[in-house]
Amino acid sequence: MSEVSTSTLGISPGDRQSFQHRHGIIGKSTEIREVVDTIMQVAPTDITVLVTGESGTGKEVIAKAIHQASKRVSRKFIPVNCGAIPEGILESELFGHEKGAFTGAVETRKGYFELADGGTIFLDEIGDTPISTQVKLLRVLESGEFMRVGSSEPRTADVRVLAATNKNLDEEVRARRFRQDLFFRLRSVNIRIPPLRNRRGDIPLLVEAFLRSLGGNGRGAAAGQDILVTDDGMAALMRHSWPGNVRELRNVIESILVLERGNVVDERVVTRYLHVEEPRIDDRSLPMHLGKAPEQAERELLFRLLWEIKSDLNDLRRLVGELQQRPPLSLPAGDGAEHPSISLDDMTLRGMEEELIAHTLERFRGNRRLAAEALNISERTLYRKIKDYGL
Repeated sequence: MSEVSTSTLGISPGDRQSFQHRHGIIGKSTEIREVVDTIMQVAPTDITVLVTGESGTGKEVIAKAIHQASKRVSRKFIPVNCGAIPEGILESELFGHEKGAFTGAVETRKGYFELADGGTIFLDEIGDTPISTQVKLLRVLESGEFMRVGSSEPRTADVRVLAATNKNLDEEVRARRFRQDLFFRLRSVNIRIPPLRNRRGDIPLLVEAFLRSLGGNGRGAAAGQDILVTDDGMAALMRHSWPGNVRELRNVIESILVLERGNVVDERVVTRYLHVEEPRIDDRSLPMHLGKAPEQAERELLFRLLWEIKSDLNDLRRLVGELQQRPPLSLPAGDGAEHPSISLDDMTLRGMEEELIAHTLERFRGNRRLAAEALNISERTLYRKIKDYGL
């Protein structure tokens, strides 16, 4: 992969700030400065760029900035969300189709690559494309050639390709869900956008920008008022982990502007709009910030899981031992007759466990939490055993 060095670009702070202002890239953190410097270097070229980052970090904003700063700015910029198009029609959407190529193809239709000829196509969520389509994308990237669905005539398009994904494509390649050759071709330059939690110093700038851009809606707190975010309100915003990143922050600010009547946004107001799910005290499976190296944390998690499995097995052995000490079960039939006794000696350990789980689930009307408590095992273990036994 071609890594772009930003330390030797000679980009002045003034040029960078001007570029950010023109293209709506907000932030002064080191991470954002490096992203902007890379954009400014690669935009004038036709090199393929892969933009990676979590959902909501602003990958399309970066792609648009690359196009708008390129020599193709006067031509079309066509964004395509590959993850939102059903697999069966994705190829037709990208490359077009001939009349009669499939049921419903009542006319010849150009695909996005033809429509973007001379301009830029942005393939968002490219990690979700099926392998069959990836083969055709690789051909376009290497030769500019493609064929409409239902046609054997090669066509060409002069298109710059920008792609984005929130997936780890290295892992997707190892899992054989993404072609390695396409991955290598896409990542000529890889721009990684940091999550918002890693650049919390940019949150006040983003809040200010959103208040300014959203404040003209004439509704709620924004109706003709200057909005004041107090120190404790801003502190609450900066403490939040923002799993939805910049998109989530924008939605929170918009909700406050529309729904709040006052013009003061303090901690009390902010916390009403932060969707924070408090972890249960006994839920040991939730991720936590441990201040440890990832390798160490992973080892400790594995040891904990093994210990829980051992504990579950010990509980099961104890329960089976108690059952074996009881007399054989005999269940009265409706007509006064008795069913044959059920001897534990005639059942396997697996069979007894399955019967016990099924009976407990029936007793609690399918409530898995109550059933797990009654069986004295974790819900996770119960879920696994329900799946194993097909209950």
